Amino acid sequence: MKKVIVIGSGFSGLAAATSLASKGYDVTVLEKNSSPGGRARKFEVDGFTFDMGPSWYWMPDIFDNYFAKFGKKTADYYNLVRLDPSYAVIFEGNESIMLPAGVEKLADLFESMEAGSRPKFHEFLKQAAYKYEVGINKFVWKPSRSITEFLSLKLLYDVTRLDVFQSFHSHIRKFFKDEKILKLMEFPILFLGAIPENTPAMYSLMNYAEIQLGTWYPMGGMHEIVKGMVALAEEKGVKFLYNQNVTKIDVVAEKVRKVITEKSTFTADAIVASADYQHVEEKLLGEDFRNYDAKYWDKRMMAPSSLLFYLGVNKRIPKLLHHNLFFDEDFKLHSHEIYTEPQWPTKPLFYASAPSKTDSSVAPEGHENLFLLIPVAPDLEDTEEVREKYYHIIMERLEKYCGVNIRESVVYKRSYAHKDFKSDYNAFKGNAYGLANTLMQTALLKPTLKSKKVHNLYYTGQLTVPGPGVPPSLISGLVVADELEKEISLMSYEA
Repeated sequence: MKKVIVIGSGFSGLAAATSLASKGYDVTVLEKNSSPGGRARKFEVDGFTFDMGPSWYWMPDIFDNYFAKFGKKTADYYNLVRLDPSYAVIFEGNESIMLPAGVEKLADLFESMEAGSRPKFHEFLKQAAYKYEVGINKFVWKPSRSITEFLSLKLLYDVTRLDVFQSFHSHIRKFFKDEKILKLMEFPILFLGAIPENTPAMYSLMNYAEIQLGTWYPMGGMHEIVKGMVALAEEKGVKFLYNQNVTKIDVVAEKVRKVITEKSTFTADAIVASADYQHVEEKLLGEDFRNYDAKYWDKRMMAPSSLLFYLGVNKRIPKLLHHNLFFDEDFKLHSHEIYTEPQWPTKPLFYASAPSKTDSSVAPEGHENLFLLIPVAPDLEDTEEVREKYYHIIMERLEKYCGVNIRESVVYKRSYAHKDFKSDYNAFKGNAYGLANTLMQTALLKPTLKSKKVHNLYYTGQLTVPGPGVPPSLISGLVVADELEKEISLMSYEA
């Protein structure tokens, strides 16, 4: 059996490891931290269970297809519930709109906000469905290593209908005029790490995912997905080694010979790096074996970082849903301070998740579990004083909306930002989401998944194809496993 080392146990690393093990490889995952999941780790304290990163379960078909690939179902590992309403959006003056689950109920809502919008909504969704079918079932599965992958006449025809060269900002305004509807429809694009003006219109597929396929939650928390994926990987024979911080990748004659951690040395026939791409290149490889130099990385447009707060509250909080988006300040100002003139935001928008509204297991009885997130520019100075300042800014607005004092009832509090992303995940510039999905950072224009200078080294995750987010990262792992399978038979290895 040929041996493969996977560095990192995030979604892409877990998918790559499981796929390779199912193909007959001897796979070992080296994880820097004490538990699997990467950004999707969890921690437990004082009866609370906190998901540390991803909190939205979209594109359930991607997860269904993943487990089905190995003869399993998601229900074999975790229990999903659909959220209805899907989420709440809070506008200026604490006006809130609850987004209902289901196409027709959402069409009714939009019609009440903008007369005559119903047929336009259905036409928009019809186009978005096509983009989802082509984008998710064809384009994201391309390894994007050669232009020839995209040269078939059918694919070129599809590209012309995907609105690749039109911005989402322009596209959505062909269908709606109401400012609140526009904000609601632009919200899913924020998961791609760029503003609507810089995001290709083909990403209306995100709206299809949200509206048609729904917003879900795995009971017990998002980490239940990780637990299920680890269990499946172990069923396939994958070995996991934790607290294994990789310090060097040893290359001889353009092949990886050894992977060295602070504790051990490992040899393998091939390596899949699911760790931060820039960190692997800059810190683990010699200069002669890097795909990209420091100038290349500095020119990349990064998706935002995040300032997070994990709060345990000793009472129930009224008005909050499971997911709550506070768009009660100027979005253009906040986005300008993320992308154009990076700085800590003047008047931040923020997201509040209260999973205890759905799942009683994540908090003690009568308590609330809160996860607060402010998207911020990467590479900012991150101090405890700054964190505390923004804690009070958003808590004041949260308390005003809910009509109760929350801070006096906080019995557990933890913050998390740039320096934590760097420390825990070696995240370039402390980013939380990888590269922004702009036109100039799509497909062939992303960092390649295969080393150009080391024959048996591959990359997977949110800094390569297909891009940021949980489903794309999962797909990235499967794609790289298939690429490795095609090529490893051509490689020779000497111990």
